[in-house]
Amino acid sequence: MSEFQIQMPKIGESVQEATIIQWFVKEGDSVEEDDLLFEIASDKVDSEIPSPVAGILKKILHQENDVVAVGEMVAIIEMESNDYKEEKDQRLNEKEFAEKNVSPIKKEPTPSPEKHVEPDRKKGLSNRFYSPLVKKIAREESVSMDELEAISGSGLNGRVQKQDLLTYLEKRKTGARETEKAETQQELKPQIAVSIGAEDQIIQMDRVRRLIAEHMVYSKRVAPHVTTFVEADVSEMVIWRNQVKNEFLEKYQEKLTFMPLFTEVAAKALREFPFLNASVDGDRIILRKQINIGMAVATSGNKLFVPVVKNADHLNLSGLAAEINRLANAGRTGKLKPEELQGGTFTITNFGSFGNLGGTPIINQPQVAILAVGAIVKKPAVVETSTGDAIVVRHKMMLSLSYDHRIVDGAMGGAFLRRVADLFESFNPGRTI
Repeated sequence: MSEFQIQMPKIGESVQEATIIQWFVKEGDSVEEDDLLFEIASDKVDSEIPSPVAGILKKILHQENDVVAVGEMVAIIEMESNDYKEEKDQRLNEKEFAEKNVSPIKKEPTPSPEKHVEPDRKKGLSNRFYSPLVKKIAREESVSMDELEAISGSGLNGRVQKQDLLTYLEKRKTGARETEKAETQQELKPQIAVSIGAEDQIIQMDRVRRLIAEHMVYSKRVAPHVTTFVEADVSEMVIWRNQVKNEFLEKYQEKLTFMPLFTEVAAKALREFPFLNASVDGDRIILRKQINIGMAVATSGNKLFVPVVKNADHLNLSGLAAEINRLANAGRTGKLKPEELQGGTFTITNFGSFGNLGGTPIINQPQVAILAVGAIVKKPAVVETSTGDAIVVRHKMMLSLSYDHRIVDGAMGGAFLRRVADLFESFNPGRTI
């Protein structure tokens, strides 16, 4: 027999760990291919993990409520060899023949052996994740766990990367010591005295809310945010959409919301401004080839998901509408797949869906920008006519762009947002569906 290692899968953009919520099988159980093994949860999505192979669940390495890093081994399945399968099939056939030709004999039930309870696994000294390379360098350079814990990492969620450790070792040679850990913890978790009144209600954050909070704090800490605003006249787009939405539904069996139009415009602008479709890795800038646009979807359960429209610039309006509607429905019903939350390169969030005029969104790491669209409202506006200026009622929408000032300066961010507004304002009212 051979062994197959089950690893914690990657279940979302920037997700580095997940919590095991429930095991559906126990050690010694037989599993078939695609049988459910366990359920996991992160700040992005809850997901049931099936078995990729058939065999016997030999060992469970992480129990329920354990937090496991992506890629770490979770369980071991002992797969059946071909010879063993043939022998097993033969035994089953013989058993079936005997049952058909021999009168059954009542047997006394055999008492089941006591279940072996695995002792609780001892927690490590740290809840922090270190890559095998970092641990190897630390071991070779005699860097203690306490020293590793004191190093401020530049990776995701403060993860210590190779360069962070090498920088620390260089400082250590000259007698310098890393002292930023306590300061960073103080920055992330300030000790503020909060008075609680007798009538105040205390609500403990659930796991999802805590993870979202950590992700937002991390984004604000690593990326210097700048937010730029512009107001766009979207009258032509609004009038056109109202005129064709029923015809669009009849032709494509899809509702035409404003989000496909927003996504279409953003994708076109991103092709012209590649630095807005990028990521930062230390001192390297990664320009993404694909334009994968995430859209923030809030649910009634106080959860926020960001499903991703892959290759948004390659889809026409009907294709965008179908994909966006599908992803939004899957998010609201809890049926998003892990791969549908991965690979985003830019995000759009719709403040207008809550009746808000605008906002200053936080960048979804490791992206460098996020576009917020506000409510579309009717406003008096001065327009030029052949007979002079006139005050007319127009549909206006506030746009805001938060961007990472490490690689996007004010001129570029402002130019990109202005281009988005110009594309809205130059919308073709004679467009066919």
